[in-house]
Parts: sequence; C-alpha cells; structure tokens
Amino acid sequence: MELARFLDNNHYEVIQGSINKYITSISYNSNTVTKGGAFVAIKGFSDDGHNYIYNAIKNGATVIFIQNPLSDSYPEDVTIVQVDNTRILLARLSKQFYKNPSNRLKVVGITGTNGKTSISKFLNSIHMEANNSVATLGTNGLFINNRQHPFSSSTATTPESTDLQNLFQKLVCKNIHNVVMEVSSHSLELHRVTGIDFHTGIFVNLTPDHLELHKTLDNYFYAKSKLFDLTTKNNIINIDDPYGEKLAEMCKVKGVNVTTVGIHSKADIRAKNIKYSLYGSTYTIQTPTYELDIKVQLPGEIYVYNSLLAFACAYVNNIPKQTIKIGIEKVEKISGRFNIIYEEGDFRVIIDFAHTEDGLKNLLKTVKPFVKGRLILVFGVYADMSQQGREKRINMGKVAGQYADLSVITLDNPKHFDQNIIINQIVEGIKSNKEVLYKTILDRKKAIQYAISQGSEQDIIVIAGKGHERYQIINDKQIYLNEEEIVFNELRKKQLI
Repeated sequence: MELARFLDNNHYEVIQGSINKYITSISYNSNTVTKGGAFVAIKGFSDDGHNYIYNAIKNGATVIFIQNPLSDSYPEDVTIVQVDNTRILLARLSKQFYKNPSNRLKVVGITGTNGKTSISKFLNSIHMEANNSVATLGTNGLFINNRQHPFSSSTATTPESTDLQNLFQKLVCKNIHNVVMEVSSHSLELHRVTGIDFHTGIFVNLTPDHLELHKTLDNYFYAKSKLFDLTTKNNIINIDDPYGEKLAEMCKVKGVNVTTVGIHSKADIRAKNIKYSLYGSTYTIQTPTYELDIKVQLPGEIYVYNSLLAFACAYVNNIPKQTIKIGIEKVEKISGRFNIIYEEGDFRVIIDFAHTEDGLKNLLKTVKPFVKGRLILVFGVYADMSQQGREKRINMGKVAGQYADLSVITLDNPKHFDQNIIINQIVEGIKSNKEVLYKTILDRKKAIQYAISQGSEQDIIVIAGKGHERYQIINDKQIYLNEEEIVFNELRKKQLI
C-alpha cells in the first residue's frame, strides 16, 4: 500500500523521512514486524508501544506511526509520522490495507453485558441450518462453518482492528459470506471495530461491569451504543432493558431499521406462553407476520431473551421461520454456559461462566426452583481495586447470600491484586444476609473439592465465573485449571462415578 495515498485522507505530521514509500505489512507488536512494514505504537493499559520503536526498526519497520512526542533519535531512512490517535490510525490503516473486506460480508455485531456468546451460537446454528457460510468470533474463539480455527492474536473478546481486518480478508477469500461477532465495550472504546461496516447490530442488556474502565454505568452504555453508529441495515434491541429502551429511541433517528424485542414490553418481536424447566424453556414467538412455538434447550429467562434476539436477527434478514426454529432448537449445549456436567437423581453439578452480578443472579434464580436439598455455590470475583471493583465484589456477595444455602468463596483471576482484600469484600456482601452459611478458601481447586465433599444426594452445586476457561491468572502467571477434571476426580473419591 502506498503510504502517501493513505495519508491524503488523514491528519498527520511527518516528523522525519519520506512518505513516498510502500507499506508491506502492519503491526502493533514490534516482534511481528516484517521488512518494509509499518509499526503503529499504541499505548495500552500496562505497556506502551512507543517503548518498542527500536525493536520494530530492528525487525524491519520502515514506517513508524506515533502519538506521543519522541525523546530519542532514529535512523534517517525510517519515516516517522505523528497522529492524534494511533488506535484510530491503526483501524483506518488496516481497513485500507486489507481493502475494506467487511463491505463484502454481512457482519452482525452483538453487544451487551451478558448473552453475547449464546446469541452468536444460536445465529451460527441458524446459518448452518440455512446452508449459509458463516464465521463466529468471540469469547469462545473463532469458528468457521461450525469448525473451530486457531486465532491466537488476542485473548480479548474482540481482537485489535488490524487482526480483524486481516481475518475478514481471509474470510472473503474463503467465500464466507456471514460473520457473527461479539463486540465488547473495550473494543468500541479503544477503536478496535472502527471502520467495520456492520450489517446488523444487536443490543442484549446492560448491567454493571467493566466500571474500572468506564467509571459509570452511563459511560458504559455510551461505549456500547457506539456499535449502532457503525450499523448500516438493521438494529435489534432488547427494550425490556431500560438502556435498550433508551438506545431504541436514539437509533430511530439514524435511518437504520430498528426491530425491538422483549418479553414484558410491547416489542416488535415478543415471547409469550413461556414455560421453564431445568433443561430448557418453551415459548411462542410473536412476530409482525406470524407466530411460532419454540423450544430452547438451555434453561432460564436469559436464554429466552438470547434466542429471541437471534430469532429477530434471522427474521429481519429473511431466513425462513422453520429454518430459524430448527437452528435454535438444535443448540443443545454452549461451552461453559449452564453445563450440567454431572447428574444422579436430584444431585447435580453445574458449571457456568456467570461473572457479573446480573449474570450470577440470573443463574441462581434459574437453578433455585429445582433444588430439593441445598444450593451450594462456588464463586470468586475478578475486578480491580477501584471503588467500582469493591462494589462489584460486595454486590455479588449479596446475590450469593440471597440465593445460595452455602457459599464457598474463592478466587477468580486475582492477578496481582491483594487476595485477602478480594475475599473480605465478597464476605462483606455475603454477611448482609446474616443467616447464610459461607466458607472462604483462596485456592480455587480446593474450594471446588470442598463443595463436592459437602454435597449430598438432593443438592445442586453451582461453580460460577470460569465456565469454558481452562486457566486461572495469579500474579503474572496463567495456571492450568480444569474445573470439570477437578469435579470428576472428587466424585470418584466419593465413589459416585
């Protein structure tokens, strides 16, 4: 790509060198720079790409984009260009370098606090039933036509902009026509999805999360709402959520079709006659043109909402109703989402990804009516040491105290934070219900072992917070942790398997 042609449409200042160069690659990681490539220095949460300019040049970079003023000198044959925001620059540069592949795809973006992965799973199944080529990208990784593919550029829900544009170009070359992706608030705030043409945007819900970054719930909402500035054809919005109702009003003036979804509100697409069980739900979906009975093989109101939103997305994209119905009903399991990994009579062990106050509350409310003995909960809370982090720990402790008969309080991903402070703040929330029983065990493996040892024949044990993840982050180390293995080993000790 010609550097000068790209710069024609951007505000910049040449610090040194010539702009009459050809860029052969783009990187924000100095270790992956190739000869003749451009390195974009990005300031992250814990590190700063401006500190790695020498390494990028050593590895072959001939163009460097910076945001901060330079304090060092660099070889004269290296072109250095300063811009106002290197994250926005990276997104625009990548879009042009990879020839804007998203305009040759139908990209669906899903945003909200809880439910993004489930909706993408439902949509993937619907597309497969319709014989449509589809890629899904999010928390559980990259799947192309239902087969998982390695995509290790980032552990984030939504990867960096250049990785996304590169992926989209590869999907176009593979004749993939549909992309369903989870869009995090971080990715919107940090311009990872800037420049992507989203065919359809889906808003699920909004409850407190990531407030260490956004500070307030309103800021969190406005970060999420940025997705709907990027959509071109359809917006699907859950208006039972108060922020969804607000978003729907905001979107009506943008010239993009708005379809509302709900259970309790007068929405365009609604669920009625809902019946719940521990193994799923049935309901009648009401659309502007027809009604249809649906069975969801995942329990609780949250999966009614998630399947409704997926149905609405398929509906506005003209997929036949029976195809949508079969696609939804074929989803029997989602990794780390309400996985009943052991069941014998009324004794069950469930693993779920619930890691927010609302997510944990929905999970325990779903399970509670079916518990004949005790509801035993194992959980921890990851959040930083900000006031928002403290409130999250206390509030999740309150939820546990309200619904669980025995709470085993442990750690999630404590990273480098003080483990005792984390535990004590969860306990503070638990103690708001004076009658609740709880035990604190810092070691997550031992906490799970203890819960299994305490379980009796009518109890349900819920292990929340990690779900599909197979690791725990303590200090700067990622430690292998497979909760299913731990559970089955303990069940063998009790001679239950």
